[in-house]
Amino acid sequence: MRIRTAAPIALAAATALAGSLLATAAPATAAAHKGGLHFGAIQYDGPGKDDRTNKSLNAEWVNIHNNSKQKVQLKGYKVKDNTGFTYTFGSYTIGAGKTVKLRTGKGKNVSGTVHWNRGSYVWNNTGDKARLIKPNGKLQASCSWGKSTPKNKGLKNCH
Repeated sequence: MRIRTAAPIALAAATALAGSLLATAAPATAAAHKGGLHFGAIQYDGPGKDDRTNKSLNAEWVNIHNNSKQKVQLKGYKVKDNTGFTYTFGSYTIGAGKTVKLRTGKGKNVSGTVHWNRGSYVWNNTGDKARLIKPNGKLQASCSWGKSTPKNKGLKNCH
């Protein structure tokens, strides 16, 4: 008789313990989504050969994500790398919860995508750091990475 009553209690205790272990383990492995204006992802080593064609240059990009509940005017915001290459946003409004992709090469700016209009690469495949600078000169966000490898494919998730 003890076995019958002990088994459901032991099962309930094991289930509760497993549930509490899973609840505490999840936050440690899941990266929290950053709030406000920040870098989402950076393709610092575009797929294919680095041949300086516009297609190859535009395969290098950074995403800037607005994780706030209000639209943000990006005029005067700057994106910089470690060597000082700088892109300054003109008038561009990013909606609440939206992302804008800044491509390195040339192209027409459309909703969700702007172009740096460069003829050479910005982001180093061996490691670099992107900085998002407010118009007042203060750092809004940054994202660093190491060497491009077959595993990371030259893509950095900055969330």
